[in-house]
Amino acid sequence: MVILWVLMALALFSMVLLPVLMRRRAGVQQVLPGDPDAADPSDYGFLRQEDLDIRMPGPDQDLLDVLDLVQRTQDHRAASQLLAGTEKDGETRWQRVQAFAGAASLELQQRPGGVSETPGGQWLRVWRAEAPKDAGAAAVHAEFLVQQAWRTSTPGTDEFRIIMEEARSACGQAALLAPGDPVPYIIELSVARGLGYAQPEFEQLWLKILDRAPAHMGAHLAALHYWCEKWHGTRELAYSFAEAAAARAPRGSLLAAMPLFAVFEHLPEVNLVSSFYRSEVVTRAIHGALFAVQSARPDDPMLAHVRHLLVFFLVRSERWAEAMAQLVHVDGHVGALPWILTPDPAADYALFRALAVAGYEANGGSPATLLH
Repeated sequence: MVILWVLMALALFSMVLLPVLMRRRAGVQQVLPGDPDAADPSDYGFLRQEDLDIRMPGPDQDLLDVLDLVQRTQDHRAASQLLAGTEKDGETRWQRVQAFAGAASLELQQRPGGVSETPGGQWLRVWRAEAPKDAGAAAVHAEFLVQQAWRTSTPGTDEFRIIMEEARSACGQAALLAPGDPVPYIIELSVARGLGYAQPEFEQLWLKILDRAPAHMGAHLAALHYWCEKWHGTRELAYSFAEAAAARAPRGSLLAAMPLFAVFEHLPEVNLVSSFYRSEVVTRAIHGALFAVQSARPDDPMLAHVRHLLVFFLVRSERWAEAMAQLVHVDGHVGALPWILTPDPAADYALFRALAVAGYEANGGSPATLLH
């Protein structure tokens, strides 16, 4: 009889206390949506997955308004005016050039045109034809060609090379129209990667950018791709490039986060060992990025890029509270690494966000304890 009572007590312990202990030990448990134990991101003011904007990493209302107007009316003039009023050596101009080119490229993909249909992106062709001396139009056209090459053809094929050679020529034309603008040379960094510039030729291109905008974060990220082992460099060269950029970064610059991007570019394709994300290399890169975020200007247009990548690494490292601290700043816009590399950026971001919320709450966090 005593043995029976002991067994019943053990059974009660396993049913009541053990799940609680295991939850605290494991940190996060997977439950079905609607389960009473399921963490709800909306409790933190986060947007629903279907409402997330995948076009940009962060807000730029002027750009969104102009994009909407241009695509609705097919009139390029608002785009021309916006770029003309955007400072040449800043990050914002580069992002806006990418956005306009991307919009035209996607339009063309969705509406390739035919006998009775005008092809998408016609506003860019008209813009370039009507304003051949417009530096903004020239830069957007060059970036459009680059995106078309990567989107519609395979690197190494004749088709890819032909489009990239055309893009290279377009970069040269854009540079002539705006001698002090680094953007045409930043666009050419992608051409250099696609066409496989020799390292001396690439370094000459890079020096032209450093002469114009030495602390340009977008340029450094574009150059990093070239030095990665999957393209024309090695892991060591990529890490060296990133660490050198971080070391010479001026105060308040997000270049201190470059090593984290180098780590991301060299993640193993399959990695089931969570300890990797707590290794010394990854931890040091995370801390560098956190320092960069804390010291950067709140209106730095590259800040959202760094925060999004931090969310990825902090969640993988099970640093839930720190991940939540980044999420409150970027939620709503998900057009950034690493999400844009997946077929459904909003879904991938929402998954990591849900893991962060669940981990945060499993360790005693709540909407009331999260500092905005």
